Amino acid sequence: MKPQRFAVVGDPVAHSKSPLMHRAAFRALGLPHSYEALHVTTEELPGVVQALREGRYDGLNVTLPHKEAALALADDRAAGDLRAANTLVRTHNGRVVAHNTDVPALAEELRLLGGAGAAWTTRRALVLGSGGAALAALSALRALGVRDVAVRARTLRSPATEAWAPSRDREARTLAVVQATSAGMIGADRGEVAVEAVAWDALSGDALALDVVYAPPETPFLVAARRRGLRCANGLGMLARQGALAFELWLGIPAPFEVMRAALET
Repeated sequence: MKPQRFAVVGDPVAHSKSPLMHRAAFRALGLPHSYEALHVTTEELPGVVQALREGRYDGLNVTLPHKEAALALADDRAAGDLRAANTLVRTHNGRVVAHNTDVPALAEELRLLGGAGAAWTTRRALVLGSGGAALAALSALRALGVRDVAVRARTLRSPATEAWAPSRDREARTLAVVQATSAGMIGADRGEVAVEAVAWDALSGDALALDVVYAPPETPFLVAARRRGLRCANGLGMLARQGALAFELWLGIPAPFEVMRAALET
C-alpha cells in the first residue's frame, strides 16, 4: 500500500491533538500513512491548498483561523449548509472538495449532553463567537431543531449578532450555551473573556454548556458552568467525532472511533 500524507493546518496549531488521534488510527489498522501539524499563516494557506490539489497531500484538516478561507479556496463544496470547512478532500482527478465534519460531530455531542427529552425545539441557544467553529455550532443547533439561536460576538459582523455582554433576560430562556471561540485555549486569549459574556446565574438548572476548546481540558468557561451546576463538556468528544468522519472521507473505510478517542485522553 502506498503511504499517504495528511495534515492539520492552523495558526496556532502546536496545541492540536489531531496528529495523536489519526496516527493512533493508522497504527490500529496497520496503515502506513502519516499525519502532521502544520503552522500555516493566512498568506500561506492558498499554497498549502494548492499542494493538496497537486497531490503532495492526500487530505487536510483545517483549524483556527482558516475554516472560512479554506471553504473559499476549495474547488467544490459537499452537499449541505456549508459556511466554513474543516476538512479538505482531494478527489482522484485533483479537485479539492470542502466538507464540514464539525457540524454532525457537534450536533451529536450536544444531543448526548442534552439527553432524552431535551427541549431543543422550544428553547433558545446561545453561541459565543462568529468564526468557523461558531458557524458549525449554529448549523448543529439548527439541525437539532433549535429555532432561536443567538450569536454573541466580540466583533459585530451583522445586525443579528449580539453584543459581547451578558443578558439575564435572554439567558433565562436558554437551553444550550456553546463557547466557540479560542478563549481559554493554550496560546490564545484568556479564558475569562468567555465567562464574562454570560449571565450564569440566570440560566436554568437544566441548561447545558459545551466548550469547543480541548487544550487545556478545563477552561474558565467550564469552571463557571460547573459552578452553576450545568451539564457540560469540553471539545474532546467533538474533536474525536469530526476526526473519525474526516478519516472516512479520506480513506473510504470505517474509522476506529474508540481508538481515536482514547488517544486524545492520554
